[in-house]
Amino acid sequence: MTGRDASREAGAIGSITDSIENTVEQSAGLLADPLHAALAAGIAVAAALGLHALLFFVLRRIARRTDQSSDDIVVRHLYRPTRLAIVVLALMGAARYVPELREVWADIATFVLPAVVGWMVLAIVRALVEAAKLKADISVADNLKARRKRTKLTMFNRIATFIIVFVTVGLMLLAIPGVRDIGVTLVASAGLAGLAVGAAAQPALKSLIAGVQMALTEPINIDDAVVLEGEWGWIEDIRTTYVVVKIWDERRLVVPTSYFLEKPFQNWTKQTANLLGTVFLHLDPKAKIGPIREEFYRQVEANERWDGRVKVVQVTDTTRDSKEVRLLMSAKNSPTLFDLRCDIREGMMEWLADNRPQDFAKLRLVEAADDAENA
Repeated sequence: MTGRDASREAGAIGSITDSIENTVEQSAGLLADPLHAALAAGIAVAAALGLHALLFFVLRRIARRTDQSSDDIVVRHLYRPTRLAIVVLALMGAARYVPELREVWADIATFVLPAVVGWMVLAIVRALVEAAKLKADISVADNLKARRKRTKLTMFNRIATFIIVFVTVGLMLLAIPGVRDIGVTLVASAGLAGLAVGAAAQPALKSLIAGVQMALTEPINIDDAVVLEGEWGWIEDIRTTYVVVKIWDERRLVVPTSYFLEKPFQNWTKQTANLLGTVFLHLDPKAKIGPIREEFYRQVEANERWDGRVKVVQVTDTTRDSKEVRLLMSAKNSPTLFDLRCDIREGMMEWLADNRPQDFAKLRLVEAADDAENA
């Protein structure tokens, strides 16, 4: 073996020895670093959870001592998102002083931070909307302003939620390098992609835009009494893309929001909840209207469902065998008016049967009677 070969073998052996030593050192570092990072993260999370629990314990006690319910709503909505936010802040602080944790946190911070901020903003918006709804009491008799306010708050909440979630998810996806590269590629071909997405999402976008229009123009409000598609009911819920109508028999009719902007429908409480209702009586042409009018006035005035505005008796039509008498009355809202009409119809029919049975309409054979007299 020459001296050159010996030196070559010694160099090969030395390089192998160096790589083994480097591998051992890296393996030892990999075993030590995760333990150090996990310990630091655990201490930070425990401290953050303890601080959050103490903070909200104090806030709950303060909220209970106040007479308003709005502060309880705010504390309840902010509890969970603030807990995550404090944990994230604690991890960020620990990562500044622990290099091992900093390397791990740098990979997930860009993904977690948008989610935390979006959740916080969404919780604040919902808390403020729910607190504002407390001032809009729809249980009072004249609740038009309250219903309009609740409708605007509901639509604002739906639209704000959609925007916040959309932006948050977009920021979270952009934090992923692979998704960001795909996004750049899509932007390069935005023309064709925009046409394809627009065509596919046309119904959803149409309903969403209709929801914004409804929030501005207010064709309907929460708890409005409406008649559409041959059904009568109340507006129970207004979403960004559809409206839920509670039918009088407790069925639910789900209607796209665009329906209320494109098709005619009846809104019985657009300006006021007060309504007029009628009861028709078909009586004999010889029936006297005076006693019937007096009895109607007595019954409607004694009924607690009458609001004291309108009470009218009119003969609206006549035929050979009968005449049509309309009893016109008023009530504070449509359900009360329906019950009032039923009460008056039942009461008047019983009164006629007991006191004036001769006033009921009868079928007359006029031609046969005339022929008998002429014979």
